[in-house]
Amino acid sequence: MDPTTDPEGFKAATRAQWDRCAAGWDAHGPEIRLWLREATDRMLDEAGVAPGAAVLDVAAGAGDQTLDAAARVGPTGRVLATDLSPALVELAAAAARRAGHANVSARVSDAESLDLEPGSFDAAVCRLGLMLMPAPLRALRGIRAALRPGGRACAVVFGAPRGNPCIGAVVSTALRRAGLPPPDPAAPGTLSSLGAPGRLAALFGEAGFDDVRAGTIDAPFRLPSARHYLDFVRTSASPVRRILAGLAPAEAEAAWAEMEERLRAFETADGWVGPNELAWASGRRPVA
Repeated sequence: MDPTTDPEGFKAATRAQWDRCAAGWDAHGPEIRLWLREATDRMLDEAGVAPGAAVLDVAAGAGDQTLDAAARVGPTGRVLATDLSPALVELAAAAARRAGHANVSARVSDAESLDLEPGSFDAAVCRLGLMLMPAPLRALRGIRAALRPGGRACAVVFGAPRGNPCIGAVVSTALRRAGLPPPDPAAPGTLSSLGAPGRLAALFGEAGFDDVRAGTIDAPFRLPSARHYLDFVRTSASPVRRILAGLAPAEAEAAWAEMEERLRAFETADGWVGPNELAWASGRRPVA
């Protein structure tokens, strides 16, 4: 389904897939937390998440980074976690309750139509969500509108394909097995859509942010084996599962087996280490 010609259909399919993958993503929370530790800290720093702040977390998923934001702002601050998937929103809300963060609320919301009171947040973050949206510029403009003048936003996305060979191996295998052509790496809604050098920063500028900053983060995914990474993908990676959805069970299993074989190239004496490059950009809503 083409996000440019049928964005609503694309989002409906995305919502359904993430609802199905939500429990798997949440179950891998500890591994995801370690993998994204540095990126999450950079994102919160760049957005200026500090004690007493009101923070908007867009495409919050199961709420891992939401909890970090809530801990930073403390009881005098607040965090709103939004996501397209009702199942993920429920998980984020439950995680906040378990952690004792009464300053967190969660709601189902399309990031491209946030419908929030203008100027009601001091900071906004979006971790590994913006690149999957059909219209990320529209999302960033909505985030900018939700910020008070001087408030900052930061987004983290997957970097260029060359820095993410594991993702490339998985996605290319899935597409070939499904009989689909390889997409343009910059096509909207794809994992690498905002990964080209300078692309994310340019999008922040186009959305009306100033004081735009950007960089990359080396974030290797460390697991015991290729099988463990494949299990993470099978249970948690909505875009890959969507590609394979039309295959017969035996054909899908053959695709997963080929992926595992290719992923074994990243096994080391200390376990499986998957190279991964993330890109980030941040910007400020102009004061005047």
